[in-house]
Amino acid sequence: MAYPIDKKLVVAVSSRAVFDMDEANGVFDDQGVEAYRKYQLGRLDLPFERGVAFPFIRRLLRLNELYPDQQPVEVVVLSRNSPDTGQRFFRSCRHYGLAISRGAFLSGQSPHLYIGAFDASLFLSAHRGDVVDATMRGFPAGLVLPSKVADDDLDHELRIAFDFDGVLANDEAEKVYVRVNSLQPYHDYEVANRATPHEPGPLKDLFTRIGFFQRLEAKRSLKEPSYVPALRVSIVTARNAPADERVVTTLRSWGFDAAELFLMGGIEKKRVLDVLKPHIFFDDQLVHLETAASSTPSVLIPFGIRNEELRKAVIPGASDLELPE
Repeated sequence: MAYPIDKKLVVAVSSRAVFDMDEANGVFDDQGVEAYRKYQLGRLDLPFERGVAFPFIRRLLRLNELYPDQQPVEVVVLSRNSPDTGQRFFRSCRHYGLAISRGAFLSGQSPHLYIGAFDASLFLSAHRGDVVDATMRGFPAGLVLPSKVADDDLDHELRIAFDFDGVLANDEAEKVYVRVNSLQPYHDYEVANRATPHEPGPLKDLFTRIGFFQRLEAKRSLKEPSYVPALRVSIVTARNAPADERVVTTLRSWGFDAAELFLMGGIEKKRVLDVLKPHIFFDDQLVHLETAASSTPSVLIPFGIRNEELRKAVIPGASDLELPE
């Protein structure tokens, strides 16, 4: 059975998100475009080292091996490289067995403008300006932060961890908390609205498509009792009870009930992440990611009120962000 095209999960990546290109990027910064071109062409058969998003991407693509008839996942590259310097990216993919064949090489132009053209539910990049601008345009984008990369070849399970507010849901609750700067009025607000689902945040579509795949996994587990699901999804939020009820209401309204929920209530998220060992963690606050990145591949979602100053620093004049209706 072909996988429904409207359920297919497409993730777009920049070359620097998947591979460690710090040395090559240093050549570009110090010596310019032509030196960078010669550097890359002279090393076409030398694979890049694994980058921050590599463990996530490798396991994501493995889902196609588990479901060869459905092919539920696709990864495309959206890169500022030129087509000739991009050759090393594809050769590195083949070296590591990453089935990536589609994408765009824009020769210095902004690649994030093509997120919608490839129907991507996520764009991962190490270029701060691209990610901030993409988010402001309503695209689902994440900034890959310098993080520890640990990729156990014997560990085939894909573990994904999400923050909730400003990532899966919009920042409605965040705005309340920032405005009152007090926990009790925030809790009162969320309790009063506990039966009202939150509006979607930037990664809701990604989350929904993952949920469809998990239902596919559940059906397989019923048919094959010995089958071990390949995907594990967790929500790690700074909320605690009674603000948990609206999270559950929101997830239920999205038809998603297979996630693990961690209500940290102010405890450092890194303590749970170090046990979970996710292959990628999405959060909208640097305060959580700066500590997590020492042991977990971490991605900043520069959305909402928590990132107002970052957006203004990257794009002067940027105002508070709301996703398009």
